[in-house]
This record gives sequence, C-alpha cells and structure tokens, in this order.
Amino acid sequence: MSKCDQCIVREFSSLKALNKDELLKLSDCKTSHTIKKGEVIFEEGENINGIYCVKDGICKLTKLSPNGKDHIVKLIKKGELLGQRSMISDEPVNLSAVALEDMEVCFIPKSEVMGFFDKNNQFSMNVMKTICSDLKDSDDHMVSMAQKSVKERLAETLIYLEETFGKNVDGSLVIQLSREELSGMIGTATESCIRLLSDFNKLGLIELSGKKIVLKDINKLKKIAE
Repeated sequence: MSKCDQCIVREFSSLKALNKDELLKLSDCKTSHTIKKGEVIFEEGENINGIYCVKDGICKLTKLSPNGKDHIVKLIKKGELLGQRSMISDEPVNLSAVALEDMEVCFIPKSEVMGFFDKNNQFSMNVMKTICSDLKDSDDHMVSMAQKSVKERLAETLIYLEETFGKNVDGSLVIQLSREELSGMIGTATESCIRLLSDFNKLGLIELSGKKIVLKDINKLKKIAE
C-alpha cells in the first residue's frame, strides 16, 4: 500500500497543503479500495463520514430526478476528492458516485480530515476554494440548462469530454458514455440525444462507431455551443 507522502495524486487536490507529518498521519488512517466499473462508491442520502481521494479512474456524480432518471451532475477524475462539501456541512451526500471504469480510491475518515482543517490554514482554504469552484460550475450549468438548446448543450458537453479527458489513439473520446448517460448529462430524453448525435454525424461534426464518438470538427461544434 503506497504512502500518502509518495502518492503523486495528492498534488491535484486540497491535500497538497499537508506537510510530511500530516501526510504520514493520513497514511496510517486511510483505507484503499478497488472499485469495479459500474459499482457504487456511495449513494445519495448516505452519511459517508469522510472523503474519498480518487487515485485512479473516473466516476460520475448523479442525482435522481423525480421521473426516476439519473442526471449526471459532474464527472470526477484522478486526483479529485469526493465528499468534501457534505463533510463540512455535516449532511448526508446529495449525489451518488458510480465508477465509469475500474477505480482506485482511498477513504480518509472525517475525524482526521477535520483535524487538518482546524490546524492547517492553507488546507482549509483549499477545501473552501474547491467548494466555491463547484458552486460556480453548478451556477453555470443551471444557466446553460435554462438558456441553451439541447443541441447547444450536446455540442458543449462533447467538447468538455474531449478537453477534460482527452481522446484515444483512434481519435475517439476516452470517456465512453452510453446514450442514456449522455442524455442524462445534457438533460434530455435518450431518443432526442440519439437523434441529435445522428444529425451531428450527418453534418460531419462527429463520427459514430458503436459507443465510440470521434469529434471531427471542433471549431463548428464550438460555434454551435456558443
């Protein structure tokens, strides 16, 4: 089991503010877990009493809408932390986290993290900045959902997927979402999403091959997204 002070992913999150002693303390109390693709890390309404540090892999944060459809709120990648907000607000998590691929995560108990929060000013500032950044993203997303058409949102999401998670050697998006997941991300019915993807394909903006999506004309997609 790797020690936190030798783990490179700590540099990507609030944990980068911790000193060597604190990192050694973290190593002693954390537990490492392998999460298989499709497995749930935590469910909406659960008390998780700590935070998860994503060492490898990607998961989706989802919210169940009244009609029973999963809405993807955010995708979380290697180096990010899960559960910071519910830990600070002392509330159950309001989203579910599900692995999109095999993952390695470390769980750090709340009692330890709150100790760092009290003693390490930079760490607490980093956590607050992350939560503020999430709030800003949430505001932007809400405005986008209210003011942009589904077509604009799909173009925006495809660009986000390529810019954030990259593409494979064959040019396809690294993140392979099902049509249902993609529709849950842009907030529309699966049929509408499939129809729009087909339109984008016919226009030569993207290329479809099974679940794979290749973005062929980023500039035109950006124009649509704007």
